[in-house]
Amino acid sequence: MTAFISRGSAPADTAAPEWRVARAPVDYPTAVAEMEARVAEIRNNAAPELIWLLEHPALYTAGTSAQAEDLVNAGGLPVYESGRGGQYTWHGPGQRVAYVMLDLARRGADVRRHVHDLEEWIIRALAHFNVKGERRRGRVGIWIDRGGGREDKIAAIGVRVRRWVSYHGIAINVEPDLSYYAGIVPCGIRDPNLGVTSLVDLGLPVTMEDLDTALAATFDAAFEPGRSEQ
Repeated sequence: MTAFISRGSAPADTAAPEWRVARAPVDYPTAVAEMEARVAEIRNNAAPELIWLLEHPALYTAGTSAQAEDLVNAGGLPVYESGRGGQYTWHGPGQRVAYVMLDLARRGADVRRHVHDLEEWIIRALAHFNVKGERRRGRVGIWIDRGGGREDKIAAIGVRVRRWVSYHGIAINVEPDLSYYAGIVPCGIRDPNLGVTSLVDLGLPVTMEDLDTALAATFDAAFEPGRSEQ
């Protein structure tokens, strides 16, 4: 595992977040345990905030709103109960997961604003590749208008907060095997006009390292203290 440091955006009374990139896939239970340990350290002022970029082996997770009937066919993949918000989703190779551990008590103590900032971060990072990611009322995540009434989800968001420290975060599809999404009803959405896409599916030869660079470049603006919601 290799770590790098970015200046990051942080309130004046706290250090900039640490950034870490996992070079090999991280098992889901291991990731959750490490996040929970780091959350406790952040809350006790024993460690800085952390942005952790990684991939998981292929697996499904069930958020706190998951419905059993939305797990269509796990196909032998592990399924993990997750404390994050949301429903069923897939994680695996070719998808960049960013676990975001921030001290929200020092950032306005506003969970809704935190989710908005995560959305903004994704939108700004995608714009680096001339991709227009959009919010949709009543649908969590970031969407791409494919025309003809069809929209595809390119990024998912799932958040948990413990003692005003956030964890879990976002997942952006770079070049995953999209067929895995057939094993679930992604985020409980059954509309046939709403699907799932990735940067490579959109015809863009983007690498994981390209996306990491875009995420690092846009974090400050997305999480700038005092930035108004639009």
